Amino acid sequence: MNAATLSGELVVTALRKWYHRRDQAPVHVLEDCSFRIEPGKLTVVMGTSGCGKSTLAYILSGYVKPDAGQVTMDGKPVHGPGPDRIMVFQETALWPWMTVTENIVFGPLARSDVTRKEVTQKALGLLRKFGLSEFKDKYPGQLSGGMKRRAELAQALINSPKVMILDEPFRGLDVMTRELMQEYYIELFEETRLTTVFITSELEEAIFLADRILIMGDAPSRIVSSIEVDLPHPRTFDVLASERYLEIKKEAIEVLYSESMQHAE
Repeated sequence: MNAATLSGELVVTALRKWYHRRDQAPVHVLEDCSFRIEPGKLTVVMGTSGCGKSTLAYILSGYVKPDAGQVTMDGKPVHGPGPDRIMVFQETALWPWMTVTENIVFGPLARSDVTRKEVTQKALGLLRKFGLSEFKDKYPGQLSGGMKRRAELAQALINSPKVMILDEPFRGLDVMTRELMQEYYIELFEETRLTTVFITSELEEAIFLADRILIMGDAPSRIVSSIEVDLPHPRTFDVLASERYLEIKKEAIEVLYSESMQHAE
């Protein structure tokens, strides 16, 4: 896929978001938040807990409306969720009473844009890609955490989105499974070059995955730094021992430390 055919550009302009709760003071989450997600790139958005990362992901996906500002997708305003932007949530989105295959085909069938035969064939192909063929008739409760995450990626990809938005998708997995899923996703991304917005609070995960890291400040949050991650592709965990990896990590830590000190004063 060449640069001319890529789609999936998200442009975020001057977002503001407040949460209003009954009998509580309003919570100011985002203020003047602006950035661009480049098509065909894996952009990681990171920041500390509570800075508004998940809120931003929900706004990009169309599930939450900002109080001010705008998000555009390939030049068109985002007014709600759509199959061009698929979100993988922190918590499992698999229906426990459906088999793995039934979960994967549910979205396209609900929109009635394909036949059951067509979507089932596509689902079985994705299950082979994700190493889940022998679990196609199992229920989510019979899968490990890593298997559930792979099934959810298949559930998202069957919709042929232009953008994948992942909100801390490997949170809660044990260290080994988390690292395997990181390697699995980077291989998938390098194969598809599907525009990806990946939310995390883990710096090592951000550097390993990203083409670019956007660092959010504390709430009310905005993007305070953009760091290009020019580590080689195909990317393996060997890069974690490279001099360039350590330079990028040092730069990110300095930004995070500076931001925390400003808010501590």
